[in-house]
Amino acid sequence: MKQLRIGVQVVEETVPATIDAIVRAEALGIDAVWLTLGGVRPDSVAIFAAAAVRTSRVQLGTSIVPTYPRHPLALAQEARVVAELAPGRFRLGVGPSHPASIEGMWGIPYRKPLSHLREYLHLLKAALQQGGQVAFDGQFFHVRADCGHPVDLRVMASGLRGRAFELIGELADGGLSWVCPLRQIEQVALPAMRAGAAKAGRNRPAMIMHLGVSVHEDAAEVRAATLKQFGFYPRAPLYQRMFAEAGFPEATQGVLSERMVDAIVAYGDEAAVARHFERIAAAGVEEVICSVIPAGRDPGASAQRTLQCLGSLSG
Repeated sequence: MKQLRIGVQVVEETVPATIDAIVRAEALGIDAVWLTLGGVRPDSVAIFAAAAVRTSRVQLGTSIVPTYPRHPLALAQEARVVAELAPGRFRLGVGPSHPASIEGMWGIPYRKPLSHLREYLHLLKAALQQGGQVAFDGQFFHVRADCGHPVDLRVMASGLRGRAFELIGELADGGLSWVCPLRQIEQVALPAMRAGAAKAGRNRPAMIMHLGVSVHEDAAEVRAATLKQFGFYPRAPLYQRMFAEAGFPEATQGVLSERMVDAIVAYGDEAAVARHFERIAAAGVEEVICSVIPAGRDPGASAQRTLQCLGSLSG
């Protein structure tokens, strides 16, 4: 099998528990850990600063930090701390998020998200990877700053549909999907990233695909657990459109159908999950972000079995 880097999304109630979970993931041999940042929950970059000094090997990544509430230079200041504490291990994933969050919670106009993301990526990469004097005048940002010395990190971006993935191929160091079926990755994301990379005269950056994972043999229990964990996605307009484009029109009714679950979750015994990963790697995906889906009567045991499987399949 083509090597597939395996990462896990860490979700805990408190900051200390999150850091402990990152340490345990490294001990299990898992290749990478990822933190999301929604609403006004604790800042993922700050958490990684603490986790960096308690780990030595595991890759640390944000998927994602929403762009609109944070000036790119302010985010670069934070990211620089983690990059210096964990050289070569930190990957900064950003994205525009969704109108309901940006406008409804933050009260910030959600306009021209791809144009905004283009400028944001340009400034982050200039500030962090290039360093020194940065001068930029765009539609959204006007910057004059001395950004110091370059640091060793990659700047990645999220996408759901073709235009976003084309921008990623052109500018970012990697593409991040979320609950996208493999069909969407194969037919939309990867071709668009190749097109964007060709326009920029460079190789396609890595595709990091999000995936639910449950090492559990009872399909009905896995589907029930997935509905609890992922059931709200088809009610979000941007995800609805993505699912419909991927061949699941029922998403426009706000429904996470059984066949949608089967398209976004790897489940079964350890061998079945490994076969699912083989199909993903064969499609051209370089890495997965696994959201553990505990299923059955003992969720704790289910989660631990899944994590142990992911550790055994890693690096």
